[in-house]
This record gives sequence, structure tokens and C-alpha cells, in this order.
Amino acid sequence: MEIAIDFWLISQSIYFPNLLGVIDALMTFQYWGSVSFVVGLILQVMVALRVIMGKRGVGETLAWVILVLGLPLGGWILYLLIGELRLGASRARRFQQLSASIQQRLKVLEPLEAQLDWNTVDARFTQLARTGRGTLNFPALPGNQLELMGDWQQVFDQLIADIDAATTNCDLQFYIWHPGGRTAEVVAALERARQRGVHCRILVDSLGSWKFLKSDEAKRLEAAGAQVREALPSRLWRLPFVRYDLRMHRKLVLIDDRIAWTGSLNLIDPRYFKRDAGVGQWIDAMVRVQGPAVESLAIIFQTDWQSEVDDSQTLPDLTNCEPPAPNGPSVVQALPSGPAFAVDAIEQILLTAVYSARQELVITSPYFVPSESLSMALASAAQRGVQVTVVVPAKVDSKLVRYASRALRDRLLAAGVRLAFFKGGLLHTKSLTIDGTTSLFGTLNMDPRSLRLNFELTLAVYDPLFTAQLRSLQQSYIDQSVGIEIDRWRRRGFVTRLLENIAKLLSPLL
Repeated sequence: MEIAIDFWLISQSIYFPNLLGVIDALMTFQYWGSVSFVVGLILQVMVALRVIMGKRGVGETLAWVILVLGLPLGGWILYLLIGELRLGASRARRFQQLSASIQQRLKVLEPLEAQLDWNTVDARFTQLARTGRGTLNFPALPGNQLELMGDWQQVFDQLIADIDAATTNCDLQFYIWHPGGRTAEVVAALERARQRGVHCRILVDSLGSWKFLKSDEAKRLEAAGAQVREALPSRLWRLPFVRYDLRMHRKLVLIDDRIAWTGSLNLIDPRYFKRDAGVGQWIDAMVRVQGPAVESLAIIFQTDWQSEVDDSQTLPDLTNCEPPAPNGPSVVQALPSGPAFAVDAIEQILLTAVYSARQELVITSPYFVPSESLSMALASAAQRGVQVTVVVPAKVDSKLVRYASRALRDRLLAAGVRLAFFKGGLLHTKSLTIDGTTSLFGTLNMDPRSLRLNFELTLAVYDPLFTAQLRSLQQSYIDQSVGIEIDRWRRRGFVTRLLENIAKLLSPLL
């Protein structure tokens, strides 16, 4: 039979001289196609096994396994690009080398920490402070003065005044610095500070602030003698070595290491930022800090700065310096988080906060996609009688986040959690108040990206007076919001629910 086939092929090739070439090409194509399929399958299985053996939550693991096995080519490539917390060998080494200096600097604060009288604070929140100390090493410090500002114009007015009064240093760190509007006034104030001999350092995220880094504002600052640097440089050639979407999400300003600012406001003029996104003006809040906690924030900034730009590998030796003197009633604990710290540290702190609530828990977050454990904690709090309110924007600038967030509403609404949808713009304030006495405030969103991937900064404030002010600000958001009834919510269409559940599967990767 084989001889007959060979004879036929040879005889046909006399009349069709290209036939053997075509057949040979087809067989070659089939061969390499089979090889490609087998190699691709092996790579999928190997990467899936790598995911399974990784130390991550069940939800995140399943989401990656589905993605890797479901997309024959794109899945495993995507995982190798953004699936693991790769800071890069040199940056990870710098963080490790800086750790001893950080601990040395933190020891300076131990005498102040020892002065804290926890009898003035509810015992439940002592556990919260200890969780923060145990996971992130930063102490709770008494004697701080806090000013909460929910008006961005007021923030700019006071920030510019602080820069104009600076005598030694102005350090600014932002995820987004967007040129235009009142940011030009900040640039002018920094130029005036440089003329007085004030040392100015500006650290902005490479991706979030790319427009600023290429702008005339950045050039003007550098020409004036300010140091402008990008954090976590995003270059395509770095993709095989670092995770591209690890971002510096902190917002922090230090003036003379005696005044500090942090909160949710990037250095943007909301009137000019993302005007075409269709979500309205961004709504933010900041806190101005004076007192010993400023030293904790200074340590955070200097660590970030030297991780990016300094070759000395050690923080300045300030063990003989005096931290800012106590001048207020607030107990404040700085809680930096991100890939350089224990990955699940900030989520542990949030869970401790939620489980400590007895009467009321109010959360504001622009991107609300809580993990399974956090979602369960919120539902549990509502079911045991805590009045849980979550305030989110009615519109957000991410469709995937929007659908993933919607998929979680059934469970929370069924448990009695009140969901309020802010109608006055994109609510960007990140806050949590517990029983009107203790609060968390800063840059942290309630989503997997903030909990695991971004470099964030949260203040735990053990002070009923400040918390009452923050709770009043939260109430102003609630007053501009609309609620939703669970029966009405459950009547949404099949296609909508399908999209929500697909997005929910991917939510651990957001």
C-alpha cells in the first residue's frame, strides 16, 4: 500500500511539480504546529503549578489558574509579567539594606511611645495599635495636632503658605502630579523656597506623573535647584525583571520635618483633571499633622527617596535628634504598606479594625472591591448589630472595578450593610471610622491593588475629637448619596449579573 502511494505521488509530481513541495510544507506546518501546542501546554501547566505553589490567597490563586489555563498564550505571559511581586533585584536589595537604619530611627521614638497612656483609649483599639506595631513596626505616638481639610482649595491655600514659611526642607511625594491650574502656584512657591536656600525634593510615581515629568513645571523646578525624581521607573525593557504595575501611591508632604500632610488628594487641580472621564470632579480630603508622628512620616519619605535615588544605602543618622515636640491631643500611628513590607499586613489591620466595631462602622472608598475575608468581616459586623455604611462613588473611572464591585453587593446587602452611592463626583477620600472614636485615614483603597500591590500610607488615629470631624465629613458625603434596596437590586438582568460574576472572578487581580 505504501509503495502504491509513493508511486502515485511520484507520478503526479511529473504533471504537478509543486505538489510534493506543498505536501512537504503542510507536513512541516503540522509538525511545528504540534510542537508549538505541546510546548505551550507544558508552559501553561508549569506556570499553573507555580501559581498553585505560591503563597497567596485562594481567590487570587484560582483567578490566576483560570486565566493561565483559559488563555493558551496570553494567560501565562500575563502572569509572568504581573503575577508576582517583583520589585527588582537592586531595589529589593536597597530596601533590605535600609531596614537596619529604619529600625535605628524608629528606636528614637520608643520613649515617646512609652509615654502613651492607653487607659485613655478603649482597650479594643489597643489591639489595633499592637497589630500595626507587630506587622509594620511603626509605633502609636501621643501628642499630635491634626487638621482635617475636605476642601481642596483650602488644602492648596494652606500648603502654599506652609511652603512659603519653610526654612530648611520641603519634601513632596505624590502618585499623580498633574500640571495645570493651582499646581502652578505650588511650583512657584517651591521656586521661592529655593531662592531662600530651602532644600526641595520631589518624588513622583513614574507612571502616574508622566505628564508632569515631561512638563515645563518639572523643568522649572530643576532649573531652580529642586531635586525631581521618578519612583518605580516604568520602562518596557524592565518588564522581564520587575512588575510593571507596582506603583508608588502615597501622598505625603513634609515641611521642615515639623509639619506633614497626607490623605487622598494628589497634586492636581480637580477642575482640570480627567475632565473627559464622565465621573465628575474628584472629591478628596487631606490631614495636616504636627507633632511626633511627623518623624514617622519623615522616615517613610526618606526610605522611599533613598530607595530610588541615593547610593549611600543608609538613612541619615538622626538618633541624637529630637523628634517634633508634643503639641496636641491625638494619638497617631503611621502605617506604611506595600511590596517591601509583609504583603498581608494592612489587610490584617483592616480586619482588626472591622472586628473591633461595636456600634458603627463607616467606610468611604473610591474603588471598593474587598477581599473575601474583608467582605466576610463587614457582613459579620452588620449581622451582629453594627451599623455598617459603605460610601462609594455612583460612577467610577474603571469598568472592571465597577462590575467587580457590583458582584459583591448581594452578600453585603443581604447581611444588612448599607451601601450609599455618592452623586457629587468621584468620591476619592479613603477613610474608616469605628464607633465614632477611632479612625483610619490616608491613601488606601478597599481593593486588592491597594491591599497588596501599591505603596500606600494610612494613619490610624486614636482620638474621638478628630474621628468626630472625620465622621462629620463622611456624613456630608452620605447626605449627597442615594441608597439601594436589595429587592430592586436583585431584579437586574441576566447579562448584567453574568458580567459582574466574570469581573468578580478577576477581582483578586485588580
